[in-house]
Amino acid sequence: MFIQLIKKLKEDEKNWTYVQDMFIKREIHSKTVLLNEGEISRQIYYIKKGCLRHWFNKNGKDITFQFFFEDQAVASIESFISGQPGMFTLESIEPSTIYSLSKENFEELQQMYPQIKEAFQEIVLQRFSHYARLFLSRIKDTPAECYKDLMLHHPEIIKRVPQHYIASYLGITPISLSRIRNRK
Repeated sequence: MFIQLIKKLKEDEKNWTYVQDMFIKREIHSKTVLLNEGEISRQIYYIKKGCLRHWFNKNGKDITFQFFFEDQAVASIESFISGQPGMFTLESIEPSTIYSLSKENFEELQQMYPQIKEAFQEIVLQRFSHYARLFLSRIKDTPAECYKDLMLHHPEIIKRVPQHYIASYLGITPISLSRIRNRK
C-alpha cells in the first residue's frame, strides 16, 4: 500500500522533489531502538529492507507484540495519532533500511494529497484488525496452535526472527517453543 502511495506521489512531478525530501533514509543496525516505550511517537517509518518489532516491558520481561517487514509502514500508531506517550518500544531485529517521515511532514502531505489520509486510515484499520485477531488467538488457541498458525500464515517470521522473540510473541518460554518445534 505504501509503495502505491509513493508511486502516486511521484506522478506529481511538480511537487515530487519537495515531497521526497520529507522522507529521511536511514541505515540502521540490528537492535537499534527507534522509539522507547513511554515516548511520544513523532515519526512514521517505512521499511525498505529489514525487520522491526514492537515490544513492551512487563515486570522486567520483554513481550513482543508485532513484527514488521519490507514494504510496511510502522509507528506507535496510538501515540502518533494522539500525541500521548506510546505503549511500545520499536526496535530493529536485523540490519534495516528505513525511511522516516515526521508527523509535521505527514500532516502536510495529507493536506497536499487527501488520498494519504485514506491510506493511513486503512493501515490503522489493518493494525487494529491484527490486534483483535491476536487477542482472540491468545484466549482461544494453545501455544502449539498459535505456532502452527504462524508457520502457515506468516512463514517470514519463522524464517527471519530469532526464536526467543517468537517465543515472546507467542507468550511462552524459549524452552516451550523448542518443545513445540520438536513435536513437528
